[in-house]
Amino acid sequence: MQNFQTSYELWKTSPLFDEETRKEVASLTDEKEIFDRFYKDLAFGTGGMRGVMGAGTNRMNRYTVGKATQGLANYLTRAYKTPSVAIAYDSRLNSREFAKEAARILTANEVKCYLFEDLRPTPELSFAVRSLKTSAGIVITASHNPPQYNGYKVYSCDGGQIVPPEDGEIVKSIASVQDFGAIKRISLEEAAKRGLLEVLGEETDRAYLAAVKRLCLNAETSKRAGKTLKIVYTPLNGTGNVPVRRILKETGFDNVYVVPEQESPDGHFPTLEFPNPEDPKAFTLALKLAKEVDADLVLATDPDADRLGVYAKNGDGEYLPFTGNMSGILIADYLLSERAKRGMLPKERGKGALVTTIVSTDMAKALAKEYGLTLVEVLTGFKYIGEQMKRFEETGEKAFEFGFEESYGCLAGTHAHDKDAVIAVCLLCEAAAWYKEQGMTLCDKMTELFEKYGYYREGLVSLTLAGAEGAEKIERMIKELRETPKDNFAGEKVIKVLDYLTGKSVNVLSGEEGRLTLPKSNVLYYELESGSWVCVRPSGTEPKIKFYFGVKGATAEDAERKLSRLETSIREMV
Repeated sequence: MQNFQTSYELWKTSPLFDEETRKEVASLTDEKEIFDRFYKDLAFGTGGMRGVMGAGTNRMNRYTVGKATQGLANYLTRAYKTPSVAIAYDSRLNSREFAKEAARILTANEVKCYLFEDLRPTPELSFAVRSLKTSAGIVITASHNPPQYNGYKVYSCDGGQIVPPEDGEIVKSIASVQDFGAIKRISLEEAAKRGLLEVLGEETDRAYLAAVKRLCLNAETSKRAGKTLKIVYTPLNGTGNVPVRRILKETGFDNVYVVPEQESPDGHFPTLEFPNPEDPKAFTLALKLAKEVDADLVLATDPDADRLGVYAKNGDGEYLPFTGNMSGILIADYLLSERAKRGMLPKERGKGALVTTIVSTDMAKALAKEYGLTLVEVLTGFKYIGEQMKRFEETGEKAFEFGFEESYGCLAGTHAHDKDAVIAVCLLCEAAAWYKEQGMTLCDKMTELFEKYGYYREGLVSLTLAGAEGAEKIERMIKELRETPKDNFAGEKVIKVLDYLTGKSVNVLSGEEGRLTLPKSNVLYYELESGSWVCVRPSGTEPKIKFYFGVKGATAEDAERKLSRLETSIREMV
């Protein structure tokens, strides 16, 4: 913990900080707030940083962005002979300013920058890194967080988020930047004159959307059914409006109704508490519009358009929500079944890979078996799915077929190495068109999959504990779980405990120990006697501790009953 008083005085008086920043710091009167703003540096974790905007070392502002960028520049100039970076940003407050600040600093350090002319989806940044073969990428976004947040994510040269060992090297390089006066900057005009700045626009958009369209499998069906299929879409005031509507139009979907209040980019997110497609409240206006126009599908993308939320109308005219697991499985099954028909899957059984996370639905195991794929499970976070994609490309060991995680993110194709809501929209609508011609809704198809593979249900209990005290409570909570092992959840015996921090698994019944192959992470995973499971994980980007859990039932009612019991047990525990 740094001396917060010293940092506070520096930010209040030093000419290193602009007048507006100094005034903001000087206006602070609450001792607790001063402490929270200055007691530490805003953490740059293994993928980047995210936090509340404002003045202070523990806030997102042009100076903390500058420190991170200078550290990144120092790393890149050591690691690459002629380093380059692609930069994108979303609709959040200050995103454009932070992106430009990053470009000014990188180019001052002789790192060539490709800066998008305006806001763009995160997956297009991943695509740009891959197509331009840059050394790294930066995207300014705080994903689904409230309006007062922003963030800074770093991508590796393969288009995936940074992972070990590179992430550790970058974190170390950023930590070594102690003096804000050591941050170099030049104007964007000077950078352009020196050939160090290039602006990305329509040409990159066209190439990205062309790569997405190449993954379509039933274009003629989409054009036929697209004339009658009705889609309500909300970009939640984010980056998805232009690319999502464009891809739908270009693939034949004519009846797309956009929620007017949430159409234009707006970092205040005026109609939303959280711009999060996982939150049912985010769909309030979209569902109202859907009922007015009698829509078949209701879709929402988050502000940086890498995650997709879905409601679909069933045969009774009701709009039912799809979890991220459900939409991921439905898109995967459609894609894999159509590829199988065309002989597009690897002939060698197990050569193709379906990649998911340890907290995503176990239905993925059944799906992989059905299509002769290897199921690869990774730690929570799509960056680990991207890491597997990179490994497959380097070794040729597997062919990537599809990847998804429970938190509403998925990817088909290798045009990007991160989750992509644009391709998710494209394939989900194509699937809806395909099933519509067979007299089925997406709800009918999901029920068919449950009947075939089992009624899998998953849930999440998330506890938010903000500030320094909250961080200590979260650390104490998971420490107690390690020191006093749970023997049951909802009366179901724990039969196996997997501790990803120690790298050990313990069979509770036999006492037998095993070694885990995934990287070390502060995660506890419990296997229960009925096949249910519980996973505990502090968030890497937010002040939260998360309890994931899943069950399998013989019927929908059985699964819901099991899930409810498990959730009650977890809530009583926390």
